[in-house]
Amino acid sequence: MQKNINIQNKKARFQYEILDKYTAGIVLTGTEIKSIRLSKASIAESFCEFNERGELFVVNMYIEEYAFGTHYNHKPRSTRKLLLNKKELRSLNKQVKNSGLTIVPLRLFLNDRGLAKLSIALVKGKKIHDKRETIKDRDNKRNLDRIKKSFR
Repeated sequence: MQKNINIQNKKARFQYEILDKYTAGIVLTGTEIKSIRLSKASIAESFCEFNERGELFVVNMYIEEYAFGTHYNHKPRSTRKLLLNKKELRSLNKQVKNSGLTIVPLRLFLNDRGLAKLSIALVKGKKIHDKRETIKDRDNKRNLDRIKKSFR
């Protein structure tokens, strides 16, 4: 009876070139997971960063306050810890520090056990000409689909 939650960051695929993907768990409170189950969250302006202890956090992720929460309700834009293996954390930290790459969330979803997961990606920023090329490819695909549809 659980509906499928799939909150995406559509701008990330346009603004960045995706190099590697990971799936991370999130440390949440009770009212936060209830709001996510109601699809009251956004990851459009969020990014991930490491603290001095090597832990990965998602910053600027918006989870709306739970409507039926009391004074124990959560803050909508607090930093939330991500859960990954130590090996994955070390390699991500090294790549971010050395080569100047960024970690961006792509998708927030619930797995089959009802746990909230965040699909993150190691990305490199696209240049303006790459973005123009992406727009051109999208327009060409749309025109081809129209032509195919008219021949049916």
